Amino acid sequence: MYTIAPFKFIGIAVRTSNSSGKAAEDLGALWGRFFEEQIGTKISGKVSEDIYAIYTDYESDYTGKYTCMIGYQVDTLEKLGVGLVSKEFAGGKHIKFVAKGKMPEAVVTTWQEIWAKDSELDRKYTADFEVYGSKCQQGENSEVDIFIAVK
Repeated sequence: MYTIAPFKFIGIAVRTSNSSGKAAEDLGALWGRFFEEQIGTKISGKVSEDIYAIYTDYESDYTGKYTCMIGYQVDTLEKLGVGLVSKEFAGGKHIKFVAKGKMPEAVVTTWQEIWAKDSELDRKYTADFEVYGSKCQQGENSEVDIFIAVK
């Protein structure tokens, strides 16, 4: 169990759901936009170079609509660039999973494992997030941390 401190975030976002392959399409497009538009260069006050993919504003559980945001933790929300969104997250108790292997397949597989354990995890559905740090682009040896908010 990890206790995540409250944090501020700036990035881009999309509203989607896991039904009918919609998330795969929407999230693929969001990641494409993140890299094509070099969103990282438009965000000032970054706490680190780790990229965050945050899942929040859940309609219900993982079967309902939610918002995905991709961007960075920042030290202030006052320098919001055009076309970007900001949000403060309360932090709290999280369980950490590590997606290991070729990306993005390893992340998808890990999420499927999380969904399969949904009832036993006692999820809060407030803010779950992936952290793309220094190990995220190492081919078959890549790692991405996934933090799930729990009660």
